[in-house]
Amino acid sequence: MTQDNRADFIAQYGGIYEHSPWVAETLFDQGPASDPLDNIGPMAAIVEGAAHELQMTLLCAHPDLAGKLAKSGVLTEESTSEQASAGLDQCSEAEFEEFTSLNTQYRAAFGFPYILAVRGRDRHEILANFRSRVGNDTATEFREALNQVHQIARLRLQALAE
Repeated sequence: MTQDNRADFIAQYGGIYEHSPWVAETLFDQGPASDPLDNIGPMAAIVEGAAHELQMTLLCAHPDLAGKLAKSGVLTEESTSEQASAGLDQCSEAEFEEFTSLNTQYRAAFGFPYILAVRGRDRHEILANFRSRVGNDTATEFREALNQVHQIARLRLQALAE
């Protein structure tokens, strides 16, 4: 495949994993499937096989839910759409304050943002999940965050295939 094909592929798939085009670059080099949905497993395997530091960088590339970036409108198009689908752009002041507090606690405890595939959930479910996870140990949350990142990627690939 040519460099033009590579550039087109990265442009199309580079945002599947938030601000982590290296996943799409690696997939291209390995030989991607023509059907976007057939790339779910290989992309997840690339992330799972990456060094811990690279996985941490991937997690840290995700924005806080209902955070300052969302309020200021500087999220990626995918993140903006996902957060809006869950009503996170319509939080009450009290909900926004709770999200802010939980985001701060979570980042201090784990060193990466709370990550949840929010599509199909509402902000009340998300807050309940957030409250239940903030007290977990680091290994549990790291694994859960990666699982959620894979779920987000799966949903983004499904949207791409539609």
